[in-house]
Amino acid sequence: MSEAAQTPEQAPARSRKGWLLGLLLALPAGAGGFYVTQNELWRAGAPEAAASAAPVPEPAGFSYVALEPIVINLGPRGQSRMLRFGAQLEVAPEHVSEVSRLIPRIIDVLNIYLRALEMHEIEEPASLIRLRAQMLRRVQIVTGAGRVNDLLVTEFILN
Repeated sequence: MSEAAQTPEQAPARSRKGWLLGLLLALPAGAGGFYVTQNELWRAGAPEAAASAAPVPEPAGFSYVALEPIVINLGPRGQSRMLRFGAQLEVAPEHVSEVSRLIPRIIDVLNIYLRALEMHEIEEPASLIRLRAQMLRRVQIVTGAGRVNDLLVTEFILN
């Protein structure tokens, strides 16, 4: 056999020009993207974005029904912790009296839901958002469709 067949061909050394060129092009592109984002320049040329950022409807179209604070004992007896929860319901003005009559039932639903939670579910960083959505859904089921627009958490203290 010939020596050429016995020795494997060595791969040619790769050029670093392509890598260096990519790096040199990426740096100005990244800096430009940072500048545009930091100064919010993407909004300047978009009139439809400015139109969609119209003023938020005034809360004057809503009334708020306060719920009395709920205090719940969590955890086993030896390691019990207390949760103090307070909220207000955002209600259309024409439904305030109907929702106010249902407050005992709303408190009952929230009390049962909060007591069923475990400690790790409450201590998670994003738990309040999830809990709020769950409680709002339960309140909307009790009050009926279209009566309660939102549940505003005013107190959520875990001792």
